[in-house]
Amino acid sequence: MDIKIGSRTWYHEASDDYNERCLKKDRETTTSLLGFRISGLQIYENKESGFWKPERKRVLEYNVENVRLVLRKFVSSNSPTDSNAVPDCAFASTVYGGSTGILAQLLELKAWFEDQTLYHFNSSSVLMVYEKESVLTGRSSGAKIKLVDFAHVEEGRGVIDHNFLGGLCSLIKFVSEILTSPDENSNKGCLPDAEKKYTTDNGTSE
Repeated sequence: MDIKIGSRTWYHEASDDYNERCLKKDRETTTSLLGFRISGLQIYENKESGFWKPERKRVLEYNVENVRLVLRKFVSSNSPTDSNAVPDCAFASTVYGGSTGILAQLLELKAWFEDQTLYHFNSSSVLMVYEKESVLTGRSSGAKIKLVDFAHVEEGRGVIDHNFLGGLCSLIKFVSEILTSPDENSNKGCLPDAEKKYTTDNGTSE
């Protein structure tokens, strides 16, 4: 899953045309409201179906509830294409939770951004990846986050990058809720102790 971080993706040194396009997209997506937006994702289903990869246009139309739903689908065993299925979040405790899970890594990144003043990461993304096959066989999920897209990074000049840090904190809140406070629409399956049987041949969800 590719998540663009920050409540704005434009920056002062860019051209007016570029900033106008960025501002328009920021307002039309969850960027301005949440401080991040999902730019793209793919979730492995099974050998026959392969990956579920929604169209980029549809992804950019996600509202707050869509974002919350997709973050749950990302760690669920039931099919992401079944609109009637409530995501069971069967892999949430393994992928998002734990000392080496995605949440812990996001918190580590947050700690770095709370101190660093060398750079401002405009229009950069956090990429979240895990190995579904490993989870299904009882091994480590191999969950990783990577900071990507550095084309518009600027010098920080001694100032904390509050734009990126604020968006990162917002994403952390959404992920934390899946582990600790699943809402009524997400069912008990989102709790960390949920376990589901799901048979696949091979899969990486990213």
